[in-house]
Amino acid sequence: MQFKINKKHLLNSIQSVSNAISARTVVPILTGMKLDATPNRLTLTGSNSDITIQSHIPNVKDEEEIITAITPGSIVLPVPHFPEIIKKLPEDIVNITVDEKFKTTIQSGNAIFTLYGQSSEEYPQIQMNLMDEPIQIKSKQLKTLIRQTVFAVSQMETRPILTGVNISITKDLLTFTATDSHRLALRSIPLETHTFDDTNFVVPGNSLQELNKILADEDGLINMSFMQNQVLFYTDEVYFLSRLLSGNYPETARLIPSESNTSIHIFTKDLIQTIERAALLSNRDQNNVIRLDTLSENSIEISGNSPDIGNVKEQLDVVSIEGKEIKISFSSRYMLDTLKTIDSKQVRIDFSGAMRPFVIRTSEEDHILQLILPVRTF
Repeated sequence: MQFKINKKHLLNSIQSVSNAISARTVVPILTGMKLDATPNRLTLTGSNSDITIQSHIPNVKDEEEIITAITPGSIVLPVPHFPEIIKKLPEDIVNITVDEKFKTTIQSGNAIFTLYGQSSEEYPQIQMNLMDEPIQIKSKQLKTLIRQTVFAVSQMETRPILTGVNISITKDLLTFTATDSHRLALRSIPLETHTFDDTNFVVPGNSLQELNKILADEDGLINMSFMQNQVLFYTDEVYFLSRLLSGNYPETARLIPSESNTSIHIFTKDLIQTIERAALLSNRDQNNVIRLDTLSENSIEISGNSPDIGNVKEQLDVVSIEGKEIKISFSSRYMLDTLKTIDSKQVRIDFSGAMRPFVIRTSEEDHILQLILPVRTF
C-alpha cells in the first residue's frame, strides 16, 4: 500500500474520525484508525461500541489533485501516534508506504517516521446502509436541533432510554426531544413530505454530541438513514453511524401544561446575567435552587440563599407580566442550560402554578419549547 496526499485534507479527515476512537474499548483493534486506499479515494475509519465515523478523501476535488501514486491496500495504525505525527509534519505533501509486514513509513520533507500497524482483517466489518430516499436536512439546522435538546438528556444510567434524544419523523415535521424527568427540551423543523411511514427512534446523547463536533456550521445538506438498530448521518465525504437505544421513550406531551396562569416576557440576556449572579449564593446542596417572585406589571425579583454563607436579591425589569402573581423556586443550572441554547433576544415564560412545570418559548419560533420542573422550598 502506498500513496502521496495533501497534508491538510488528511489532517481534516483524521480529526473527524478520531472522535470515534477510544482507548477504553473492549476490542483492542478499535483503538487504532483504519486506512483503506483504493484507486479513487482514501477512506479513514474510527469506531467504538456506540459510533463509527468514516471520512472519504477523493483523489481529485474541485480540480485539485489531493492523492497521487496510489497502490491499493489497507492497514490499521495506532492512535494517538498516527494523528500526532501527521499534525507535526513539516511539508504540505505526505508520502505513506506500507510493506507486507505492515511496517508503515511516513515521510514529509526531511522527516521520516516508522509506525508498526496491524492487519485490517481483524477490524469489524461495518455496514453503511443508505436509504433510497433519505431524510435531508441542512447541517446548520441539525446542529441547532442537537444543541437545543441534547443538554437535557439524563446522565444517570438507571433509565437508559432517557440518556438519549428521541427523534420522531412525521409527514412534515422532524422533532428532537430530550428529558431527564426534571426538564424537557423539544425542537422541531418542517420537513418536505417523505415516502415512508412515520417513525421515531432514540439516539444516545453522547453520539449526537460527537456528531455535532464534526458537522459544518453551514447550509450544506446532511442525509439521514435509519435501520432497525442504527442511524446513519452522511454526506459524500463523511459517514457517521450510531447505535440506537432500545426501549420505549416516555410520552412527553402530557407533561406540557395546556394553559398558563402567568406569562412573563423578558430579555434573554438580562435574565441569564441575573440568574448567574443569584446562583453565586444559591444552595448547592439543593441543586443551586433560586427563587423568582413577580413584583409588579413589569418587575420581578430573583433571589438566592446559601445557609451559613449569605444571600442575594435582585430586581429585574421585564417587558411585561400577564396574569396572576407567582412565587416559584427552580434550579438555576437547569434554567441557564436552557436559556443559553435559545437564540432569541426575548423569551416568554408561562407558569401554571408554583408546583407545576413551567414552559419557556420564544416569540419568533413556534418549534422550540423548553420545560422545567420547579423545586419545593420551605
